[in-house]
Amino acid sequence: MIPILILAAGASSRMAPRDKLLEPVGGEPILRRTARIAGAASQTVIVILPPDRPLRLAAIDGLRVDRVIADDAALGMSASLRAGILAAPPAPGLMVLPADMPGLETSDLAQMIALFAQDPSRLLRGTSVSGQPGHPAIFPADLWPALAALTGDEGGRGVIVANRHRLTLVTLPGDRAILDLDTPEDWENWRKITGG
Repeated sequence: MIPILILAAGASSRMAPRDKLLEPVGGEPILRRTARIAGAASQTVIVILPPDRPLRLAAIDGLRVDRVIADDAALGMSASLRAGILAAPPAPGLMVLPADMPGLETSDLAQMIALFAQDPSRLLRGTSVSGQPGHPAIFPADLWPALAALTGDEGGRGVIVANRHRLTLVTLPGDRAILDLDTPEDWENWRKITGG
């Protein structure tokens, strides 16, 4: 089974003073929703949290997930990736999933996991129906050291670019793979459209 690593240690600075990972989607905080759908797709879900957001920890209370505090989360997304890789059990691959993707469903994650199982040497990345690359991504195990060596807030983009010869894009419905909501205006507009 492919572990799912949920990146939930970001500062959410563009939402201040609100925390975007606590924004409700379908009646539950988006962080809890993301962890819940991930748990339906994989037996191992690792949620990376910052040391200073106890409400995020509370939001996933009762879910069958591993909680990892990234004490150096302020250094950027690379710190979360390192913490997640250290916590991940041996596996052929690792799905990296941002916590703020309100359109993704368990079926999307399961589709990507099933495709990866057919060829665990491939690097997978979700795209919108228009072909715009987004999330989630599945990194084969031999690329984990490259992820762990990243610095700053770039995330796995550099590893994907360096291994584009191994990349397979997976089309997910609509704009699910690219929809993330970073500002109060983003959330307001999305709720007007979806009622979410």
